[in-house]
Amino acid sequence: MTSSHTTINLKRILITDNTHPVLQERLQEAGYGVDINTTVDYSTLLSIVKGYDALVVRSKIIIDRNFIDHASHLCCIGRVGAGMETIDVDYAESHGIRCLNSPEGNRDAVGEHAVGLLLALCNNIARADAEVRHGLWQREANRGFEIGGRTIGIIGFGTMGGAFARRLQGFGCRIVAYDKYRHGDMPEYVEEVSLEQLQREADIVSLHVPLTDETHHMVDAAFLQQFSKSIVLINTSRGAVVKTPDLAEAMRQGKVTGAALDVMEYENMTRDALDLANMPDDFRYLAQSSRTVLTPHVAGWTVESKYKLAAVLADKIIATLR
Repeated sequence: MTSSHTTINLKRILITDNTHPVLQERLQEAGYGVDINTTVDYSTLLSIVKGYDALVVRSKIIIDRNFIDHASHLCCIGRVGAGMETIDVDYAESHGIRCLNSPEGNRDAVGEHAVGLLLALCNNIARADAEVRHGLWQREANRGFEIGGRTIGIIGFGTMGGAFARRLQGFGCRIVAYDKYRHGDMPEYVEEVSLEQLQREADIVSLHVPLTDETHHMVDAAFLQQFSKSIVLINTSRGAVVKTPDLAEAMRQGKVTGAALDVMEYENMTRDALDLANMPDDFRYLAQSSRTVLTPHVAGWTVESKYKLAAVLADKIIATLR
């Protein structure tokens, strides 16, 4: 553990995530004591958390009720990023602990990546690239389709959904959006619709919802069967929003004609590899399909977003601790 301040009675912050140095720098400039320990585990963190006013955690550590009960001195818990599913937010805030994240920091990266996934799928870019590298020159087999004139449905119109929509404006497509918790304040280039209308009219569907009890396996067989058309599905939110066996079956049936996935239900954030041999058959089907484009949870993972995520969170922590 490295410590930058030892001044008595100074508010102290512990950073357990590998993040941009601007987070530490801004907190120090604001006069806070900052410790960094990116290898700490749950039990060790539990034993030392009483010494801190603020905590920045990574997704590998689960902030549950037991932890919060031991964190009597905490004023806030921060996540460098958008996802808060590893923190019991309601319980923490009921104990006076503010829960902070920084989706503003990587919304541009996510919006661009979602467009990139869609273009890669529409134009068979990944498949064609692999074929050319193996000496194949299959032009007709790789004839794609255009986004212009199609209806793109966005489910979840928060920070990320909005960023994706902004980047679609130049494609000549119709953009419709459904958000259960947002009404009446969509931008002029987005039509606010019910979920039922989105399912009737969308050609392409992009998911931008947080992972909660409500959204876990939201996209299942019943959900997919409600679409009037065969659709292309994009997911840059969380893997468990989509029930993998049901997506695989919908692709076999042609209900989903293509899937672009940056997140997977079976991904393990603690490892840098997927054990494909021990994955369920349905996931292997998706991984081997020429109608999927897959990336390893990097939609918000750019050089610029690393800085912005940390800077935004630093400002929020400072405002909270004042």
